[in-house]
Order: sequence, then structure tokens, then C-alpha cells
Amino acid sequence: MPRRNRDEGTRAPNGASSIYKGNDGYWHGRVWMGTKDDGSQDRRHVSAKSETEVVKKVRKLEQERDSGKVRKPGRAWTVEKWLTHWVENIAAPTVRPTTMVGYRTSVYKHLIPGVGKHRIDRLQPEHLEKLYAKMQRDGLKAATAHLAHRTVRVALNEAKKRRHITENPANIAKPPRVDEEEIVPFTVDEARRILSAAAETRNGARFVIALTLGLRRGEALGLKWSDLSITWKHGCPKGRPCRASRQAEQCGQRRGSGTLVIRRAIQQQVWKHGCSEDKPCGHRYGAHCPRRHSGGVVVTDVKSRAGRRTVGLPHPVVEALEEHRARQQAERATARTEWDDADWVFTNRWGRPVHPTVDYDAWKALLKAANVRNARLHDARHTAATMLLVLKVPLPAVMEIMGWSEASMAKRYMHVPHELVTAIADQVSDLVWPVSEAEEEAAPPEDEWALAAGQVAEIRKLVGALPPQLREQFEALLPDDDEGDGPASSVGIPA
Repeated sequence: MPRRNRDEGTRAPNGASSIYKGNDGYWHGRVWMGTKDDGSQDRRHVSAKSETEVVKKVRKLEQERDSGKVRKPGRAWTVEKWLTHWVENIAAPTVRPTTMVGYRTSVYKHLIPGVGKHRIDRLQPEHLEKLYAKMQRDGLKAATAHLAHRTVRVALNEAKKRRHITENPANIAKPPRVDEEEIVPFTVDEARRILSAAAETRNGARFVIALTLGLRRGEALGLKWSDLSITWKHGCPKGRPCRASRQAEQCGQRRGSGTLVIRRAIQQQVWKHGCSEDKPCGHRYGAHCPRRHSGGVVVTDVKSRAGRRTVGLPHPVVEALEEHRARQQAERATARTEWDDADWVFTNRWGRPVHPTVDYDAWKALLKAANVRNARLHDARHTAATMLLVLKVPLPAVMEIMGWSEASMAKRYMHVPHELVTAIADQVSDLVWPVSEAEEEAAPPEDEWALAAGQVAEIRKLVGALPPQLREQFEALLPDDDEGDGPASSVGIPA
């Protein structure tokens, strides 16, 4: 429908849009969108061959202006330009290096070659969906396409915040379905076998911590002895000479408790090329570059703010750590001046942090020694979370122990074991189908609880050592002397 002409002799109010036909034969529209950063007027221009098309474009700009969804002035960026700027200047300084590896792979290997030529404001959900389908046709896994989808979604969300676009097409595009691998936590029997084998393994306490406390790999390898606080108590009865002559930690029946503060993590980062573009080293991977940098084993912060936490230590874990400390002292004495005394809890033969690859190989060897099915090291974290579920630990406490920032993580990590399913089924059975009185077991006859005269005499000797008040209560339950002449006497012992 054509626009209605303004009455002759009147002028449009300030800020009103204008539509006119130019000398070039095209229809033009100009829409006031606001004020630029420098104070000048921001008027957007659109053009089309027909008046109707220009009216539609003008109305769209007016709707964007009125709803506050106004794209920045100037020519829109291409997807390639924005993704390159985002990954190198926005994401790189703020995310972990391991996350950047996935971001850069998705941006440079898949997204830019696939949709990089589009203008960012003209990218459609269908463009992304076609890219995901092509990636899978080329033999890539659905998980790879899904990672590309998550990357472009994060990048375009940032572009939307900065008003380069008004809507994010990646929020509408449907990524390929990824079938998550079913995680089966270790059973109690498997966990006991692993703990038993770990006691005979170098750095075995590291896997005890993983299985019982659920620490991430980097968190466990990043522990220092200064992060550990242990309190010892006597385990022997009060009044024993041990309490007067020995410290609590020297007691043969000592009981230890403590806390572990998670402050840092050990990560393996990818090496980067150090050679210049005009004089490349010729190697494909940065690890082979003679001037490589920013790679290898590095110390980083924990994964999130929630990851910085304090975890309580049960007594068996405290004992495992103390045994590990004693072994480490012996290794330090053997290494002498070659030992790097940096206070790491788990080290190689020279006191340096354990390489993640070495840690992975040690885990696989431990499973084989324990005769336990092959599983990921991260499955130990699932097992620890499941144990907390079985113990009915409140969710806020579980989140603190596991270092979760969101309660939704419980759904991923906490699994209902078979034993718990069976126990719940039995409870449902007892509630809905209670046992009838006829089916209940009859109480045992009194003569099955009868005691012989000699047994009664021995009990009297034991009762004589009790305090007077308890002695009177037990003697009231014993038969009289004349009742004990027979072969047996009925004695009612409280349960």
C-alpha cells in the first residue's frame, strides 16, 4: 500500500521519516534513529526499486528504533571480521587457555570458511544449520558441529550486546543432536578395590582424593602441602598412659580430621609458534617450533569462583595423605639437590608437578591393577557426587564440596545407583503392600532364650562389676537362685 502524501505547504515534524523518489529512478527512505556518540544525528538510509519496498524497510527501522533494538551506525561487519575480533580481542583475555583451543578451532577451521562472507546482520539461522549438516557430511562428529554452534552463539550474543546486530540467529538455529555417553559410576566394591590398589601405588593418594572428594584432575595435581590442615586426636580411652606421654599424632589409635583448600590447578596448554610469518619454522604444530612459547604444564586459577573452596577430609583420607607424605620425604632424600622443593603434594621424581599425561597413564594402570573395568578418571568425580546422593547430603553442601556454581550440575554428576533403586523399590513395596499379620514371623518361644545355670553364674560375675544403679537393674532381670537349679533358666535380657 503506497504512503499517503502530506498536504502541500506543510512540513514533516522533527524526527519523522522521509520517503522520496530520486533522480536515479529508485525510491529512498531516511529514518532518524537517534544521536551518534559525537552528538550528530543518526539518520539511516534505505533504497529499493518500488515505493512499497522502501515503506517496508522504513517501518522496520522505525520498529527497531522504538523497541530499542538499534544496530550501531555504519556498515555492518562481516561474520569473518567479527569472529576474528571476538576470539582474539574479547574471548582470549577472559577465558581459560583450554577453552580458547576449542574456540579458535571452531572459528578458523569451521565457522569462517563456512559462513564468514555473510554480513553479520544478514546471517540467518538456516545458514548455520546448513553449515552443521555439511560438517557432518564431511565426516565430522555431531559433537564437533555442536561445539561450533556454541561458539558462534557466544560470539553473536556479544555482538548483540554491542548493538552490531539486533537478534542472534544462533539462538534460533537448531544444532545437531549429540548423544551423551552414559556415565556409570563405580560401585562400592569397585571403589574399594581401587582404594586398595592405590595404597600400593606411587602417588596413590591422588586417586584416593579423586574417588572420595571428587576433585578435578587439575585441582588434585595443583595441591600444595600448605593447602592442607590436619588436626589429630587420641583414639585410646581416657586415662591411658598414652594420653599423658605422647602427642595425639603419635597415638597408635589416633584419629585425624582436616580440611583441604582448593586454590589452583595444573593444566597442560598447547604450545604456540614463536617464529614470525615472514620466517616460518616449517613445522605444523607449535610444539615442534624452535621458538615455541606459552605451552606445557602451567599453574592456573581454578575453573570458576565456586571452584575455590574448602573440603573436609575423612580420617582414612588423612591417613593416606600422611603415608604419601612419608614416601615423598624418602624420595626427597634420594633426589638430594635435584629435588625442586616447591611444596607440591603430588610430584614426579624430582619434586615437580605431575604431568597430566603421566597422571592419565597412572590411572589406567591403577584400574588394571585393581581389576576394575576401564573408565575415565573423570568418572571418579561422578562416583564421589553419587556417594553424596546416597548419603543424603543436602544439595547446597554438595555444591560446595564439588565446586559447582549451578545446581543443574547435580543432574549431570549424581546418578542413582542400582542398590539405591532396589532399596527404594523395597520401601514402596512395604508401604503399598504391607505384610499381613498371618505372614509375620511368630516371636520365638521363651525357651529359645533360656540360659544354662553356668551362664547365669557368669553373667552374675559381670553384673557385679557394674555401678550400683545398673547392677540393681540387671539383677532384677536374673532368676532367683532356686530357679537356676534346672538345666536352664529363662532370662529376659533387654535388647
